[in-house]
Amino acid sequence: MKRVLITGAAGFLGSHLCDKFIDNGYQVVGMDNLITGNLENIEHLFPNKNFEFYHHDVSKFVHVSGQIDYILHFASPASPIDYLKIPIQTLKVGSLGTHNLLGFAKAKNARILVASTSEIYGDPDVHPQKEEYWGNVNSVGPRGVYDEAKRFQEAITMAYHTYHGLETRMVRIFNTYGPRMRLDDGRALPAFMSQALEGKDLTVFGDGSQTRSFCYVDDLIEGIYRLLLSDYALPVNIGNPSEITIKDFAEEIIKLTGTENKVIYKPLPKDDPKQRCPDITKAKEILGWEPKVDRAEGLKRTYEFFKQKLNK
Repeated sequence: MKRVLITGAAGFLGSHLCDKFIDNGYQVVGMDNLITGNLENIEHLFPNKNFEFYHHDVSKFVHVSGQIDYILHFASPASPIDYLKIPIQTLKVGSLGTHNLLGFAKAKNARILVASTSEIYGDPDVHPQKEEYWGNVNSVGPRGVYDEAKRFQEAITMAYHTYHGLETRMVRIFNTYGPRMRLDDGRALPAFMSQALEGKDLTVFGDGSQTRSFCYVDDLIEGIYRLLLSDYALPVNIGNPSEITIKDFAEEIIKLTGTENKVIYKPLPKDDPKQRCPDITKAKEILGWEPKVDRAEGLKRTYEFFKQKLNK
């Protein structure tokens, strides 16, 4: 039986990865310091004999005894509200945490996949964003702690690959949504849904003309799984190229939730990207992957999850 270590296991994406690998017959070791993760996301796995959990911060020395075949490094705050609140921890998990896990992968002779992000493209001058685009990031802006941590993560991962011959994979994740997102996450979708469900007006920053491309979590997880098992070591965009303005997205949520709320506007935060849309040519060609769940269906499933969460 193959054994996989998943960091950030109690988070939104990490918990779905745990499910995916358990369902595919792996032994899973989950690791999380629970700063932004929640044990509720993985409590259904605790009775499973093929799942174990370590409460640990990967910015400190990482050790798990026994064989490890794969490592997926998903530990990191992932929304502006979090990384503006805990900027140092965000930098440390992307730098020290990644360094620790690369060293651990080398010691275990394991293949490691690191979670990078579309944020490394910054406020892009190229649209849609291809993997070859180097980005437009403000290193000293408020978002720099996340963007630069992820850029460093890619650089040190590639260094381990070229210098030590370590088997590495890198996924650049675009906006993802679905069950297990936190209601207080601060990103557009949970903010809009929680506001709609609580009978509040939906807050759009700027004039709402900025675009995002939302990928349903099941599609993203499938793309990551295929990338891990592929032979491709350079970064790959995984996301849904169906682009929408934030204003239109807010209107979609209002329609879905059947509320009478309206959209209100507030100033755009500093360095907020004006456009975000993945070029997924590589994912299609190398992984045979493209998203299957359309936004209407994905939003319906996510809305049901948030309704249940609020009713609790």
